[in-house]
Amino acid sequence: MNREDRAKQFMPFAALKGYPEALRKKEKIVVPKIELPEEYQEELDRKLRQIKKNDVVTAVFFFKGEYLQKKGMVSRIDTSARVIQIVNTKICIDDLYDIDKENEMM
Repeated sequence: MNREDRAKQFMPFAALKGYPEALRKKEKIVVPKIELPEEYQEELDRKLRQIKKNDVVTAVFFFKGEYLQKKGMVSRIDTSARVIQIVNTKICIDDLYDIDKENEMM
């Protein structure tokens, strides 16, 4: 057996090519939930009272260790259950960080 063929048998074997790179892409940094100051909570509450069903909004909310942004039409607001639903995503009002209503063009 020549020297090159003998060296190949000792090379590392990757059964799943690209798997380590795919795992690195899926890794995320887990962040703690931010406790909002009272003034900011009041401002957020004011924004929520202005939002109605079928409004288009952009919401930033905490979900499973990260902050996500969702843009879409409000399909449900349930103040007793403290839930707002944007398209098919249910968001707990207590997990909201910010919400902005999109300006409508007339």
